[in-house]
Amino acid sequence: MHNKLFYYRLIPLVFALIALSVWIQPSFFQRAAGIKLPAGQQPQLSQPLKVEKPCVDLHPEWRAAQVVDGVEIAESRLCEPDNPYNIAAFVLGMNNISMRTLMNSRIAEDALTKSDDLDGDGDPDIIHIKLEVLELNGASPDSLGVFPTYDIAPGIQPGMWAFSPKLRGMSVKNFRSQKANAILRAPSPVIRVEQGDKVYITLENTHYFPHTLHFHGVDHAFKTSTGGDNDGVPVTGEKPVMPGAARTYELQPRHAGTMLYHCHVQTDKHLMMGLNGMFVVEENKPNNWVQTFNVGAGHVRHSSVAIKEKFDREYDLHYQSIDKNLAKTIQQSNDIREISKQMHRVYNMSESSENYFMLNGHSFPYTLRDALVIAKPDEDIKLRVANTQHSHIALHIHGHKATITNYDGVPLNPAAQITRDVYDLSAAQRVDLHLQTTNDGLHSYGEGVWLFHDHVEMGVANDGMSPGGNIALLVYESMLSEQGLPTGLREDALDDVLTNSYYAKQRPLWGKLEAGELAPDYLRILLFGLLVGLTIGLTIFITRGLMRADP
Repeated sequence: MHNKLFYYRLIPLVFALIALSVWIQPSFFQRAAGIKLPAGQQPQLSQPLKVEKPCVDLHPEWRAAQVVDGVEIAESRLCEPDNPYNIAAFVLGMNNISMRTLMNSRIAEDALTKSDDLDGDGDPDIIHIKLEVLELNGASPDSLGVFPTYDIAPGIQPGMWAFSPKLRGMSVKNFRSQKANAILRAPSPVIRVEQGDKVYITLENTHYFPHTLHFHGVDHAFKTSTGGDNDGVPVTGEKPVMPGAARTYELQPRHAGTMLYHCHVQTDKHLMMGLNGMFVVEENKPNNWVQTFNVGAGHVRHSSVAIKEKFDREYDLHYQSIDKNLAKTIQQSNDIREISKQMHRVYNMSESSENYFMLNGHSFPYTLRDALVIAKPDEDIKLRVANTQHSHIALHIHGHKATITNYDGVPLNPAAQITRDVYDLSAAQRVDLHLQTTNDGLHSYGEGVWLFHDHVEMGVANDGMSPGGNIALLVYESMLSEQGLPTGLREDALDDVLTNSYYAKQRPLWGKLEAGELAPDYLRILLFGLLVGLTIGLTIFITRGLMRADP
C-alpha cells in the first residue's frame, strides 16, 4: 500500500489532464465555418425545398384583344392579365352589362352605375361608385393562420388593408381555398373618371375601425350639396364613417390629371396599412367611356379617348411600402380593442421602418407576373407613377430616358419638360412620364429585357433580402414567351427566389459558395472522451488511495 505522499504527487497529473481536456474540447454540433473554409455541410432546410412556377397561367384566354359587351379591350401579354369581363363592367357600369358579364365578375350590382349623358357627347356623366374596406392577412377567428391570405412575394404575407369595389360572393377564390379572390388585393384600385362628370362615391365601411375618403389633389367642394363633410378629414369635418355606416362624397372635377385618394383617419397608420389609391381624371372627349376601376393598377386595357390619340399603351405604377411591425398588429389578435391599442397607442410612427416595397401590390419576383411594362419599337407609352410610401423613390428605367410631362396632375410647359433616367418622387407625389421606344440612343437603346427599379437601394429588397422589392421589367414583345414571361431569364436564378426559404433567410445566397457549417470532428471528440475518462478515473483512484493510505 502506498503512502499519502504518492497520491499527492499524482494530483498535478489530474490538473494537467483537465487542462489538456479543455484545450482539445471539440464542438459537438455544427458551427459556423471560419475565414479559411474547410469542408462544410450544406444547411438543412426544415422542410423540403418547394420551387413555385414563375407563371401559373390560369387564364391564357384573357390575354387576347377582345370585345365584351361592345367594349374593346386591348391585348395584355402579361402572365396574369386582368379579367376582361371585369374590365367591361368597369367601362359600362354594372347597370349596362349583360348577365354573362355579370356572372363572370364578382362585382356587386350596385358597385358602379353610369347614366345620363348630360352634355350630349355620347358617354355617361353621372357616376355612382361604392367602395368597401377589406383586410388581407389578418388574424383568423377560426384558425391559427391569417385570412384571407395574400402573398406579396413567396412566403410573405404582411397584414394589410385596401379599398375595394363593392363585391358579391365569397372573399376567397373558392370554398376549398383561403386565398383572397383576384379583386381582393393590393393596391387599392385606380379610380378613373372623366373631367366634368358628376361623381358620387359612397364609402360603405365594412371594417371594424372608422374610416374616411380624402381626394388628394382632386377638385372637390369642401361640403356636399346637402352640407355634409366632403373632404374626409375628421378634424375639420364630420365624424369619420363608423363601422357599418356609409357616407357619400360628391365630386365634379374640372381639372384632368393623376391624383390620389386615401383614408384620413389616423393617417400615419391607415395610409401605411394600404388605404390609398390612384385617382385619375381624364380629359373630356366625345364617346369617352373610361375604365372606372383598374384593379391592381398596371396595364390599362381600355384607355380614354385622349390617351388613345397620343399614346399606344398606358400603365399605372403604384409604389407602396410596408412596416412589418405595423402590419403584424392585425395578425396578433381578433380583439379590436387590442388591435386599436397596439396600432394607435403602442406603435410609434416616429420609430417606424419600411421592410417591404411593392409595385402594384407585389414585390419581386411576383412583379414578373403582373407588373411588367410591355412595349414594341417606335411606341409612345404613358406611365402614371404614384408614390404612397413614406420614403421617397428614385425610379430608374434601364435602357431608356423618359420625359416628365406632369407633376402632381399639373401639365408642364413643353419648355419645362425634362428628359432623364431617374425620377424622384416624395411621399404622395405623382409624375406622368412619356416613354418613347424609338431606338435613337437617347429615348431608347433598343429592344431588350430592361430592368426598372427604385435606386434608393432598400426599395429593391424584401425585408433586407435582395433581389426583391419593387424590381420590375420593361420587356419588348419580341422577348416575351407565350406565358408572358421574358425569354432568356436564368431559370436557376428564378428558382432561387421563387421559394419561401429564400426570403425566410434559410438558404445560402450562392449555394455551395457559402461556407455552411463545419462537420463535427469525431476524432477530437474521441480523444476528448478518453481524456475526460482518464481524468475521472485518476481522480477516483487518488481519492480512494488517500482514504486507505498509511500516514
